[in-house]
Amino acid sequence: MPDYTSLRTAMVDTQVRPSDVTKFPIIEAMLTVPREAFVPAAQRDAAYRGENLPLENGRVVLEPRTLAKMLDALNVSKDELVLDIGAALGYSSAVVARMAEAVVAVESDEDLAEDAQAALADHNIDNVVVHTGPLAEGAASHGPYDVIIVQGGVENLPEAIAQQLKDGGRIACVFMTGALGDVQIGHKTGSRIHWRSEFNAGAPVLQGFEKEVAFEL
Repeated sequence: MPDYTSLRTAMVDTQVRPSDVTKFPIIEAMLTVPREAFVPAAQRDAAYRGENLPLENGRVVLEPRTLAKMLDALNVSKDELVLDIGAALGYSSAVVARMAEAVVAVESDEDLAEDAQAALADHNIDNVVVHTGPLAEGAASHGPYDVIIVQGGVENLPEAIAQQLKDGGRIACVFMTGALGDVQIGHKTGSRIHWRSEFNAGAPVLQGFEKEVAFEL
């Protein structure tokens, strides 16, 4: 059986810290949360690789570097409510839960949502609510949110998601243009979100976050 504690330390030392992620809450969370418990059982040996971990239906668990740098840019604090879209088996939510007051994890796949709920309970993470439903609809009943993080590629941000972000809130998305991805952080002022490019990364585009196709005669 692999020494997951050593693999977790190596992940932080070789993937996270060298990417200029130095905030203690992020380092502490990624050293503490057992990533292998939040991936499919058949993929546990690959849990700490520096790449997106593939799931079914074109979904992924974002690579540790991407998640860490997104969280670094978002700068989540202990009094904030976070919406985690595309939470899969709950790894990102478990990490964010150590930094935030509470997390609402949205997952459209019922099996993934059930497994996420079980894994979070097994590790006594009690400040995450798993919401099962379309990713593009978010979870308005629990919002609005101080922070939103999207665990997959985005071509077009659904208006429903933008509306669930508080005035003054922050959102992180991996915007995809073909095979190229650009992680951007948005700051909401009034009804508008102002975006700033942070770093390059890639992920498959989530269902409901595709570019709107213009109809042409």
